[in-house]
Amino acid sequence: MTMKKGDHLFLVDGSGFIFRAFHALPPLTRKSDGLPVGAVSGFCNMLWKLLTDARDTSVGVTPTHFAVIFDYSSKTFRKEIYDAYKANRSAPPEELVPQFGLIRQATRAFNLPCIETEGFEADDIIATYARQAEAVGADVTIVSSDKDLMQLVTSTVHMYDSMKDKQIGLPEVIEKWGVPPEKMIDLQALVGDSVDNVPGIPGIGPKTAAQLLEEYGDLETLLSRAGEIKQVKRRESIINFADQARLSRQLVELRTDVPLELDLDALVLEPQDGPKLIGFLKAMQFGTLTRRVASACDCNADEIEPTEVTVEWGEAARGPDLDAGTAASADTGGAGADAPASPAKAAVAKGTGEATPASLAETRVAAFGNAKIDTTAYVTIRDVDVLDEWIAAARETGLVGFDTETNSLDPMQAELVGFSLAIADNAENPSGQTIRAAYVPLTHKTGVGDLLGGGLDENQIDPRKALDRLKALLEDPSVLKVAQNLKFDYLLMKRHGITVENYDDTMLMSYVLEAGKANHGMDGLSERWLNHKPIAFKDVAGSGKSGVTFDFVAIDKATAYAAEDADVTLRLWMVLKPQLAAAGLNRVYERLERPLVSVLADMEERGITIDRQILSRLSGELAQKAAAFEDEIYELAGERFNVGSPKQLGDILFGKMGLPGGSKTKTGQWSTSASVLEDLAAEGAELPRKIVDWRQLTKLKSTYTDALPGYVHPETKRVHTSYSLASTTTGRLSSSEPNLQNIPVRNAEGRKIRTAFIATPGHKLVSADYSQIELRVLAHVAEIPQLTKAFEDGIDIHAMTASEMFGVPVEGMPGEVRRRAKAINFGIIYGISAFGLANQLSIERSEAGDYIKKYFERFPGIRDYMDSTKAKAREDGYVETIFGRRINYPDIKSSNPSVRAFNERAAINAPIQGSAADVIRRAMVQMEPALEKAGLGERVRMLLQVHDELIFEVEDADVDKAIPVITSVMENATMPALSMRVPLKVDARAASNWDEAH
Repeated sequence: MTMKKGDHLFLVDGSGFIFRAFHALPPLTRKSDGLPVGAVSGFCNMLWKLLTDARDTSVGVTPTHFAVIFDYSSKTFRKEIYDAYKANRSAPPEELVPQFGLIRQATRAFNLPCIETEGFEADDIIATYARQAEAVGADVTIVSSDKDLMQLVTSTVHMYDSMKDKQIGLPEVIEKWGVPPEKMIDLQALVGDSVDNVPGIPGIGPKTAAQLLEEYGDLETLLSRAGEIKQVKRRESIINFADQARLSRQLVELRTDVPLELDLDALVLEPQDGPKLIGFLKAMQFGTLTRRVASACDCNADEIEPTEVTVEWGEAARGPDLDAGTAASADTGGAGADAPASPAKAAVAKGTGEATPASLAETRVAAFGNAKIDTTAYVTIRDVDVLDEWIAAARETGLVGFDTETNSLDPMQAELVGFSLAIADNAENPSGQTIRAAYVPLTHKTGVGDLLGGGLDENQIDPRKALDRLKALLEDPSVLKVAQNLKFDYLLMKRHGITVENYDDTMLMSYVLEAGKANHGMDGLSERWLNHKPIAFKDVAGSGKSGVTFDFVAIDKATAYAAEDADVTLRLWMVLKPQLAAAGLNRVYERLERPLVSVLADMEERGITIDRQILSRLSGELAQKAAAFEDEIYELAGERFNVGSPKQLGDILFGKMGLPGGSKTKTGQWSTSASVLEDLAAEGAELPRKIVDWRQLTKLKSTYTDALPGYVHPETKRVHTSYSLASTTTGRLSSSEPNLQNIPVRNAEGRKIRTAFIATPGHKLVSADYSQIELRVLAHVAEIPQLTKAFEDGIDIHAMTASEMFGVPVEGMPGEVRRRAKAINFGIIYGISAFGLANQLSIERSEAGDYIKKYFERFPGIRDYMDSTKAKAREDGYVETIFGRRINYPDIKSSNPSVRAFNERAAINAPIQGSAADVIRRAMVQMEPALEKAGLGERVRMLLQVHDELIFEVEDADVDKAIPVITSVMENATMPALSMRVPLKVDARAASNWDEAH
């Protein structure tokens, strides 16, 4: 049938479908031989949904022609133009390699043209077909959300964004990029693309590029008139990198003259060949989809033999690089994908549960929110053979919920009491609503309070036999393990010789989705998403003096509690996984959260050595200093009183002495908080200043010098802190038991505490610390030319700021002037007020206000950044880091002015602090592979992360080799995902203790 006006051509970006399918679902293998087929299964389900809607003529647009387009390989004509094009792409995962050929066979089984052309990308083929169809008057829908294809959009060529269930036409391109489709090529040439390694012009972002093209019309005109640009840095960049922009234009412009093996007329949408498709699906052993197709095509699947398929490995298995899928995800905010809806049926598809991540998420929320959880149905596994059956079922399904029960919350000392499993047959029942769960008791005891610990309860599996079987399951990379707060279980299992492979953590999924909105504990998540209140720990173990550890809980009660944990966790995974894709946050979870589980668990297991004698000596010194302060406090107060009593202190300050600014708490006592005392001290009151100093000393003593020896592990003789991944809104890690993040470094006492953290004999501690990373991030995101140039040239940033603001030469600058500039630099990041700056610098508030005003005059881009960030936060309810982490501020529109102002200040700071946190997370993830590659392996061990600093223990002989590797990883941590406008700088030193190394 000759294509003509009125026909409608659908062009599917097949390579994008592959990677969406691969990343959307847990690993799946063919039962008969273990062949990886997860991506094939996802691809087939997505394509079937698309075709089912496309062939339904009752609603919407029905295509007359249809084709699926693939990348032939990564070697294209663009490589000949620019050898570094896509050079940062990594090879596809081994399990994906054989699936490329199978997916091409699947496309043909669907009776669809499977099109690829050597030397060209899928986008070029799509562009060629689109322009040919447009020329004969046909309409075109490109099923993709790739920004590279937006240059093709016209009045008759549309795209369909399957992530957001919406058409992308002329208005949508202009709204998103600020330019019409015909200028997208020039815009991309200016901006570049870090994913594809298209260079562009450094320092030019999409908004700037759009403004330039609006003013100058097109790229060549802009380049020829670059000398007219007023902004010095921008003018120099465009002039210096003009040829690079022209090269980039060649790379991003799609070819519309690809030699095509099939012409337009060959793309006519043929009727579905039921037996042909069923034969392929049976060969893949996709039972559910086979039944659906048989029903739709009115075929008897039992009478159809499986088709012979060819499995290709190695070079024969042609496919694009891994990040081709990542690139597609990047264009949609990093979303992975489940089956996309038909563009003709976007509205109909909503709520079907199979159309898009958004509709799947909605369906899952509805289904699991209404599903009842029956804790009486859980199984207690007391027999090895039964355990084997459950583990076999988990391996066959490829998905298992997992949780451990212990007698302690310290994973380094806890004993394993039992574990629980939850299984949903995801292959046969994609909704996953039918979940069964079981508990395996191992060391439950009788005789509560028995000094000997009580005897073991009867009918429990020998822990060694159970762990042998658990090891096979947990170390199987083809099975996805799902847990809540997995790091605890990971470290516990590691102590038993088991390294968990291939996992998801529902706590971290929630953290990525809702940081700043809610807590991420399992009970809260269960009530929020599943409408189910789990059994409380105190209900099975008691509380207070009558409470017992879990090993003394009766096994029937333990089963209900423990199996429910695994059950709820697996249900939460079913709900939260598509939420990540729908929100475009898969990349944040996959690259910044999940990889850190094993990294932090290893760090916690290693611990660090402390010198108890140093701490004992420091405790004595702090006690003496505190006593001296107390004497001074009594003299200033005119009487002796309990300095640690807020009530007595308040009565002295505001009752007896009548100091101004007093306010009472809800209990009727005077407030003596740190901020109150600091304000009084800033007004010149001596007693509050002494109280502040005394509190700092006593806190150091009680929190560190007295307490740290109690954290020494009885076996390892080291201190093992515990890191929390999900306790701050911005992505910063926190530590506890003990908290090593809050040891002060700006006073001598705090630095002395760090001297007690020592290297073991034959080793050194290496401290690697980012230099002014938050200011560097600010210079990057706010595009501040002065700051950017100063960092590029290695200039003292605080001296430069002082020179810009106060007109003082950098050479011979007084220390006080530089100190003021430093306070302003860092204060601006945290939204400091004139009042706060005045207190910090001990100056009048009016003078501090003048400083801040002048700062914004000298660096107007910072004010622009702040205003635009507040506006975005008010509009969206969240802000984002440079890597797409989302930080929510639900109260940003509060009617309470103080609440609103607090949220606005936090929203301004969050992208800066959060981006810095993301950078160090990336460095930590990349560190150990880099050390391994350098041949350093176990001789260099990452021990601690404290704010912008990483601490390592390194064998003496390897220090000189290790420091350059550590520094390089940290300074290049943003690559290849992002090339920052300013260089990151790391200071690294080695010494025998932490203070000397810092």
